[in-house]
Amino acid sequence: MIKVLKAGFYSTIQDLGRFGQRNFGVPVSGAMDSYSSAFANALLGNDKQDAVIEMTMTGAELQFTNPTTIAITGANMHPELNGKSVEMFKFIKIEPNDILTFGRLLEGFRTYIAVKGGFLTETLLGSRSMMKGVTKAIKIEKGDVIAIADYVHLENPKNAKLNFKPKILSNTVLEVMIGPEFYKLSKAQKEALFKQEFHVSKYNNRMAYQLLPLVQNNLESILTVPVLPGTVQLTPSGQIIVLMRDGQTTGGYPRILQLTEKSINILSQKIRGNCLKMRISDL
Repeated sequence: MIKVLKAGFYSTIQDLGRFGQRNFGVPVSGAMDSYSSAFANALLGNDKQDAVIEMTMTGAELQFTNPTTIAITGANMHPELNGKSVEMFKFIKIEPNDILTFGRLLEGFRTYIAVKGGFLTETLLGSRSMMKGVTKAIKIEKGDVIAIADYVHLENPKNAKLNFKPKILSNTVLEVMIGPEFYKLSKAQKEALFKQEFHVSKYNNRMAYQLLPLVQNNLESILTVPVLPGTVQLTPSGQIIVLMRDGQTTGGYPRILQLTEKSINILSQKIRGNCLKMRISDL
């Protein structure tokens, strides 16, 4: 078991997401940075669907009652075990009563903790991912007790020598594919999308990221149509909205672009003020 001594700003349980429910209006959810989440699980030889803890901006404080092995990936929040710094992107042995803490955010925005065997919270609609309207809790709270399996330490966990690709944190280029309504844009609008440097606004969360500055827009709204994580919408005011993992399943704004999976991961690690450029994907 794990006792939550401090929850951090916004910490949740996430796995790969909740699929096959979009026709009922249920978002996919899942880890915002699927690469970092999958890397943490791979280090431990976990199943790729095993649940992890996703921490946003500030870290949690966790006390382990079971011996186990963990891995920490994603944003660098200066992790410490019993007051001593521990390496990220490596497997870490845990003894009963060990306390894991985090300090100042050094790079990125979201950190992932994987535990051997995954976090054993309730599965709903095929996923453990926390989501408003689906799970009882939408985030981890102080005082929570989270179930984990009891594991004897592994001397050399599967894939323990994998190398993390740090560009997921530092990359400032979002690769995109053409969206269904892209061809309705004028030549000037299209050029602005790929020449302009954008920055992350204060409005960013698991549902969507808004980018600035505004883009001149004279397109009419469209009938409600399907949208996906990574769909780039253009509002009548010229606001660019990028839907993220908890984003709605339908929308009425023109879908001008679609982020690649890699670019969704990159954007999820950006904070207010970070600058970005978009380019057409080579895929």
